[in-house]
Amino acid sequence: MITALASIFTTAIGPAAFAGVAWGILGGALPGISPSITMALLLPFTYGMDPTVAIVLLASTYVGAEYGGSIPAILIRTPGTNAAAATVIDGYAMKEQGKAGEALGISLYSGFVGGLFGLIVLVLLTKPLSRLALAFTPTSYFALGVLGLSVIASVSGDSLIKGLMAGLLGLMIATVGTDPVTGLNRFTFGSPELLSGIPPILVMVGLFAIGELLAQSGEPGWQKADSASTRIRFPSPAMWRRLAKPQAIGSVMGTIEGIMPGGGGTISAFLAYNEARRWSHHQEEFGHGSPEGIAAPEAANNTVACTALVPMLSLGIPSSNSSAVLLSGFLMHGLMPGPMLFVKNPEVVNGLYAGLLAANLAMVILGYLIMTPCLWLVNRPKPYLMAFIYAFVVSGVYSIETSLFHIGLALGFGALGYAMRYFKVPFLPMVLGVVLGFMVESNYRRALALSGGDHLAFIRDPISGVLLGLATIFVIGSVVRHARERRPHNPQHSAP
Repeated sequence: MITALASIFTTAIGPAAFAGVAWGILGGALPGISPSITMALLLPFTYGMDPTVAIVLLASTYVGAEYGGSIPAILIRTPGTNAAAATVIDGYAMKEQGKAGEALGISLYSGFVGGLFGLIVLVLLTKPLSRLALAFTPTSYFALGVLGLSVIASVSGDSLIKGLMAGLLGLMIATVGTDPVTGLNRFTFGSPELLSGIPPILVMVGLFAIGELLAQSGEPGWQKADSASTRIRFPSPAMWRRLAKPQAIGSVMGTIEGIMPGGGGTISAFLAYNEARRWSHHQEEFGHGSPEGIAAPEAANNTVACTALVPMLSLGIPSSNSSAVLLSGFLMHGLMPGPMLFVKNPEVVNGLYAGLLAANLAMVILGYLIMTPCLWLVNRPKPYLMAFIYAFVVSGVYSIETSLFHIGLALGFGALGYAMRYFKVPFLPMVLGVVLGFMVESNYRRALALSGGDHLAFIRDPISGVLLGLATIFVIGSVVRHARERRPHNPQHSAP
């Protein structure tokens, strides 16, 4: 950690953290632009950067966007991110009481507390999981990929069938290119641009950024923000003591939901809000401008910004859309998150820890200073903003390899993302298929080659057996949960 802290001042990690937080706050302040979309917009521009600096920039954007979503939630009753929906309840009520500055200060302070707690959890939990690195074999890596794919059942939303369809589509996309064993071309249709496969970055930018732009083009403009009484005022020492309990509740909920597949900031924010109300001595204030009703969800979603990286760094399994975009950033720079990352590239992990610490400090500084640009941005005409973001995306994709073919692929995935939004098909299963498809296929075939075609090798390997067992439990549990949710409720009528 001493080496990591020193790198903040001796490398570009510190400036990258500040830049990422600034971009994240601005992106999060725009309604409808989620943290994953904000990160996807920035992703192409990190192509030529140092890997550690690029990863810090993306992760810091995640941190800043989680806080930025609370700004329109408090000021115009429109959450900038899904996770900020819980902040609307009491944040806008405080704004109506003329306490917008105090509400913004509580949001910023609670986000800082939650972010530091999440960073501590990330540092403490990720390293022990990485100690399995030297024991992993091709069978273990195959089982790890299957475990990641089993998450599809947990993140499929209301329809397990739609989730499985999206996951299968992702696996199909992962097979495009050159066969990892025989070297033959597959599904390239004679196009040399597809020989190396479809880069995950194009899938991410298309699904999250371009698809959202297409969806936003059909939505009405958001409400304008009033610049009066919006100077941030931090809580007093007496308010600190009152907010300690809801912040602790939010941090714990953010830790649990961040590590769990499919949890994310939205679920943790609402769970934290409900639990904070349950344990509060001022329950009557909730829904009418309670400071605790802001502190709990804001601490929760900022904790998730760090704890969601635990399964991604240690196992290579993204548990949310934002961590999936960050995973794409790793892959773009030739880094493979998972057990071997801590052996081959420990400097990237240490740099990320330092960058996240700098990002949380930057969030307090920039959150206080950047309010005026955020208000100006929210009040711009929506068509101009959407056109600027679209041009930003296209130029970013073109800058990767100066290829018009890649722009066409990104636009194609954008159209696919719009269709998936229309039919309510979840994105994360498809992303998991794209990211984990090569890992599963190549290690499966490599393991069979080493074992002479014996499939029992996947069971004999203790790590592989445990991971496959966990994958089975995840799938069965998710199928049972979906079956119970779809079971019709038949009320029993008592006899007269």
